[in-house]
Amino acid sequence: MKYSTIALLAVATTALAAPMQHQHHQHHEHAEKRDIVTKIVYVDSQGNTIAAPQAPATNSADSVATSTAVATPAETTQAASPTKSAAAPSSAPSSSSSSSSSSSQGGIQGDLKSFSGPNQKFEDGVYDCSSVPTGQGVIAIDWISGLTGGWSTIMNANGDTSSTCSDGFYCSYGCQAGMSKTQWPSSQPASGISVGGLLCKGGKLYRSNPDSDYLCEWGANNVNFESEISKDVAICRTDYPGSENMNIPTLLSAGGSAPVSVVDSDTYYTWNGGKTSTQYYVNNAGVSVEDGCIWGTDGSGVGNWAPVVLGAGTTGGKTYLSLIPNPNNKDQPNYNIKIVGDDVNGSCQYENGQYNGAGSDGCTVTVNSGNAKFVFY
Repeated sequence: MKYSTIALLAVATTALAAPMQHQHHQHHEHAEKRDIVTKIVYVDSQGNTIAAPQAPATNSADSVATSTAVATPAETTQAASPTKSAAAPSSAPSSSSSSSSSSSQGGIQGDLKSFSGPNQKFEDGVYDCSSVPTGQGVIAIDWISGLTGGWSTIMNANGDTSSTCSDGFYCSYGCQAGMSKTQWPSSQPASGISVGGLLCKGGKLYRSNPDSDYLCEWGANNVNFESEISKDVAICRTDYPGSENMNIPTLLSAGGSAPVSVVDSDTYYTWNGGKTSTQYYVNNAGVSVEDGCIWGTDGSGVGNWAPVVLGAGTTGGKTYLSLIPNPNNKDQPNYNIKIVGDDVNGSCQYENGQYNGAGSDGCTVTVNSGNAKFVFY
């Protein structure tokens, strides 16, 4: 689905959360379940475990280069355009140091290639198409049935999908919480589908947006998820431009916090001239990333059938945050949510099955300045 920022953040509830029936979702129809325990681990460029870091104060490459931490707030207000994207700190240990563990929002596996260093640019024609090159904010999405190599979407300009990243396909990838991918071709298919990611040519990976030296970029550093509940929550961003499968994970740990990805809709990907924004599907607390950040099935209650959808975007210097009911799932989730902040216009809260105590229409607030957060309680 493609929506302008206004459409998304004005809470067009029926359209926003309706089932997506595009042909490029065919390989996501049946989600694979694995006996996997996801553990979020933050590491420095030497592979040493560190505490969960905070976001950099700015988006300049120079400032980010001084940090080796791997997670931070969101992807919007101060976000540079794709032609001026910021360097991402290393988020993956080397293969030798992580062969049996996962790290950073959904699993960077040690047997996948990684490129490291706090300010290392991506090099075209160096990495094989067989697996996503993790690091610099890039993470592996390794639980999707029918896909190999840690990719989030594999699709060509005709809308054809593949299980492997091969010549002529755009191979999309996930970025850690608080970051957005920078790679998609400026020329999009006339059919109206979207494609994004790295282009596979001759068995090697190339940027589809050569104006950006980095595969992930930071956005705003002023919006977070915050938990006051006793279970983890799998918050699943749609892979867009790409399949629109909700498989880009943010794991909000019990009692913890995590950055929200909030794209700058004035500079980020546009569809048919319309601005786009970030969309998350929020599973019930206690559902794992592997079970929840998938293309769900009718009545499953996960993925596109999750009970709540969140919207986030910035335009004209203001940030818009939304709580949106999912018409696919009328069941009440096992949490409440409210949006709070330093300088927020409007009120938006989901509690006991109602939005702002008045029904099921959803709600939106405007963040004029300062910090804001989605609080789960």
